[in-house]
Amino acid sequence: MDPLYTPEGVEARWQDTWEAEGLYAAGAGARREETTFVICVPPPNVTGDLHMGHALNGSLQDILVRWHRMRGYDTLWQPGYDHAGIATQNVVEKELAKEGLTRHDVGRTAFVERTWEWLETTGRTIMGQFRRLGASLDYSRERFTMDDDYVRAVMTFFVRLWDNGWIYRANRIVNWCPYHQTAISDLEVEHVDVDDTLITIRYPFADGDGRDGISVATVRPATILGDVAVAVHPDDERYAASIGREVVVPYIERRVSVISDSRVDPEFGTGAVKVTPGHDAMDFDIGRDHDLPEPIVIGPDGLMNEAAGDLAGLAQKDAGGRVLAWAEERGLVEKREHYRHAVGACERCHSRIEPLVSLQWWCAMEELAKPALEALRERRVRYHPESQHRFAIASLEHAPDWCISRQLWWGHQLPIWYCADGHLTVQVEEPSACTECASSELTRDPDVLDTWFSSALWPFATLGWPAETPELARYYPGNVSSTAREIIRLWENRMIFSGLELRGEVPFTDVIIHSTVLAADGRRMSKSLGTGLDPMEPIEEYGADATRYGLLKNSSTQDVRYSIGAIEEGRKLANKLWNVSRLILQRAHSIGPEAVPRDLEERWILARIDSARAELEDGWARFAFASSTDVLYHLTFDDFCDWYAEAIKPRLYEDDPDAAATALAALERLLALLHPVMPHVTEEIWSQLPARETRLIVAPWPEPDARFAADAGALDRVQEAAQIFRRSGVEVELDTDDERRIFRAVVRPERAHVDGNRDAEIERLRKEVARGEGMLANERFVQNAPAEVVDAEREKLERYLRELAALGG
Repeated sequence: MDPLYTPEGVEARWQDTWEAEGLYAAGAGARREETTFVICVPPPNVTGDLHMGHALNGSLQDILVRWHRMRGYDTLWQPGYDHAGIATQNVVEKELAKEGLTRHDVGRTAFVERTWEWLETTGRTIMGQFRRLGASLDYSRERFTMDDDYVRAVMTFFVRLWDNGWIYRANRIVNWCPYHQTAISDLEVEHVDVDDTLITIRYPFADGDGRDGISVATVRPATILGDVAVAVHPDDERYAASIGREVVVPYIERRVSVISDSRVDPEFGTGAVKVTPGHDAMDFDIGRDHDLPEPIVIGPDGLMNEAAGDLAGLAQKDAGGRVLAWAEERGLVEKREHYRHAVGACERCHSRIEPLVSLQWWCAMEELAKPALEALRERRVRYHPESQHRFAIASLEHAPDWCISRQLWWGHQLPIWYCADGHLTVQVEEPSACTECASSELTRDPDVLDTWFSSALWPFATLGWPAETPELARYYPGNVSSTAREIIRLWENRMIFSGLELRGEVPFTDVIIHSTVLAADGRRMSKSLGTGLDPMEPIEEYGADATRYGLLKNSSTQDVRYSIGAIEEGRKLANKLWNVSRLILQRAHSIGPEAVPRDLEERWILARIDSARAELEDGWARFAFASSTDVLYHLTFDDFCDWYAEAIKPRLYEDDPDAAATALAALERLLALLHPVMPHVTEEIWSQLPARETRLIVAPWPEPDARFAADAGALDRVQEAAQIFRRSGVEVELDTDDERRIFRAVVRPERAHVDGNRDAEIERLRKEVARGEGMLANERFVQNAPAEVVDAEREKLERYLRELAALGG
């Protein structure tokens, strides 16, 4: 073994070897033929690059896949890409713009052809980056949501929903991007803080003298042209007498009623709001409930439309200026004030989103959601953590009908054809004639489906559905899905109800909602904010193992700050493991691994390794990745390297064959436990061990071994004595020769050159005990402090009491 561990060449070599030898493939290493373990990677955008969320999610999924593969399961980790409708179209449109062209200049067919060409040369980068992370996906099975077979699956799903009577067309309010001129999903809307002017304008009573009325506040005076009512809260006494009267809308001088609605916030502005159903989501709901008209005064391009009369064609800012000037002349503008608030913008082009009533295709959710709700309530699918399970249920209970159409060219075009008489033909394959009148002149609906419509089929369409393939029979349903909380409603729940509708079974049993990795300063990671960080950077600097370790170590809560320190800790751990392995192998000569412990520290390390195995199995089964990674750190750095290896060194240097054989056996088990988190360095060391019959990636996971369990706490007193000595210089009286020998070998007190004060240390510990007992006797502290804080205080008190007893105090 080289004196220093350098991950650069090692990691790439093993990544190539594992894949070339078929060890990433479904079924590799399987010894339990009847048992499968399946995860489908959330399909990243085909245009995207790996970000920190991908890196964390890939790392924790890989732990589960590698762990189950070592346990003999037939594992499948399914890779692939999403076609990412608006994201991909946006990129290609930008390329066209460099040539002075728009998609309309080249036409739909040519635009789609150019998109495919662009993808062949530029797209599909993330799978290569996943390889660099060490993610053991079955790359031979890569799927794409625009593959021919997948397109057939999408069309089949649409026709199934149509035949059920759940798809309809209607005018309803959507998130509208005026640049791309399409409806977009909530996830494609980014909320940015902007500075606006909140303007208070009086709407005179229609039966008054013009001086009295109701004042409303708005930041969008251009939308006044679409006002059809003024609404107040039914319990707001200020307006009780006004409900039912009419007011006159400024500029257009339309008479509208004052209505009451509990959705109005009495604390905002004047407590009265203008109701503009065509251009505000809440107003749309209010309008529908009160049977109000829905005039639309802003067009798909974001400019004022013909319904705006003499303001048609103007930008909203200019139109709003005209409206305000008119109102100023008549003394209706009462106040202007600075107002900072969040507005929606398209995450791709950053245009301000228009809430717009638009004719779209919708999927009715009531019947489709019922089986999924039942599955969640019965815990046939469980979200982790529990708070996200409750959110998943609530989001299905209140799921609005799904807007499934998009006004894009890249994507799955709706399988709906129209004849000249307006008849609709809906089927998977392109029809030759109208199914109602037999007309052969058919026009296909130009809209494409929401990207999430096709993603909902990912767990089974990747396995060949709607064909009944052997892969589908073997690997569906799967086991785990893992993703970020932002897409619980958009993706996870939709996979659940789609799986139940089309396959009659839930697609997986557990959903991990992993941590959101924030920038080090607590802000969200974003290229536009300058807080984004490419995970390839720490991988290049510290290695994939260290990066995986650092991300996992820091994944204990739903929002975590990126920590380079945790990644540096991972590199130190890899180096420490390398050095201790090198020490053992240098002294092993031709000896093979065999657990033949003679001394206390040997029985202790074998017991500690088995105890850590049990902790890891419990932690990974609960998806507790941070605490499990911490277990591995302490087992390797503290127990194996700092205590066991130091204590056993004299026998290794004496070429004791039993000590070397036991050390190899212990190292072999340690490498197996570490492998799912740090696969490269462990595989490299494993390959140096004698008599290797298999790669570590498919080596058996260590079986329980309780032979030495009684010695699991054998070094507790020695370790407490070391802690006291390192802190105070005071030596504790130890009971046995083994304890004293191990203490001298590890702590080396003769090198410390300290003169400890036993009495001072006893006094310090007594004060700590008194403080701890006082805190834990305080009922308010015990009841109100976080459980982990109270537990930490109890652990400290117990430690202080043990140390005090050890010193005879």
